[in-house]
Amino acid sequence: MKKTPCETLVWNVLPCIRRRLAERLKEKGLSQRDIAQKIGVSEAAVSQYLSDKRGRNSAFDGHMEKEIARSAEAVLAGEDAIEEICRLCRMVKADLAVDHQRSIC
Repeated sequence: MKKTPCETLVWNVLPCIRRRLAERLKEKGLSQRDIAQKIGVSEAAVSQYLSDKRGRNSAFDGHMEKEIARSAEAVLAGEDAIEEICRLCRMVKADLAVDHQRSIC
């Protein structure tokens, strides 16, 4: 059964976005505890994201990778991480609505 863009976003894309954002924040020196608090997940989830057990196989295009990096910088500057995740999800949802065949994760 073909998933709708919203179903794809929730089940496949959101974990990938969280994983990529967690990786970026880790690169910037945040602890797993700080990352968990910022992106609204447990420390165990962050540990799984960073050990490549959740949200793996992400293959975002260059534009999305730049946007994820931008979001990481915004979070470090004090912006709300959940708002940044929502912004990224809206971008992906718009892409998914246009091209249902595109595989992101």
